[in-house]
Amino acid sequence: MDRERFEAEALPQLKRLYGTAYRMTRNAADAEDLVQETLYRAFRSFDRFQAGTNIRAWLHTILQRVRTDALRRAGRRPRTEELDEEGVPAVPAPQEALVWGSEEVESALGRVPEVFRVALLLRDVEEMSYAEIAAALQVPQGTVMSRIHRGRALLRAALTATKP
Repeated sequence: MDRERFEAEALPQLKRLYGTAYRMTRNAADAEDLVQETLYRAFRSFDRFQAGTNIRAWLHTILQRVRTDALRRAGRRPRTEELDEEGVPAVPAPQEALVWGSEEVESALGRVPEVFRVALLLRDVEEMSYAEIAAALQVPQGTVMSRIHRGRALLRAALTATKP
C-alpha cells in the first residue's frame, strides 16, 4: 500500500469528514470517533480505491457505513452520558465552531429527522452529487432527491417556526 498516496489524497478531506460526522451526531466526541474509524477503514482498504475517482465520495460512503454500524451497536447496549461538574461551563471543542453557522440553523437542523438531515448535509454542505450521495447512502438516486427536497422543506419549516 502507498501510505504517502493515502496521506496525500485522504487526509485533506479530514475537516470535511469531521464536519459531516459532527452534523450527523451533534456531538464532538462521537464525530471524532466516527472520523477515526472511517480513516482506519479507508486506510485498510485503500488498495481497493480506484485512483482518479472521487475520494471524497468514497470516504463519505465509508463514514455512512461506520455511522450505521455504530447505531446498530448502540441499539444493543445502554447509552451512558457523562455529567459535567456543577459550576464548570462546558466549552465546545474548537472544531465545533468551524462546522456550524448560526445557532438558529443548528437548532432547526437538529429537528430535521436524521434520514433527511444526512442527505441535506451531503448535498448542501459537502456539495456531493446526487449519484455520489446515492452511492454513499446505498439508496436509489430518486430517493436521494426526494429526501433532499423533503429535508429542505422540513428545515425551512423549522426555521420559520423559530422566528418571532
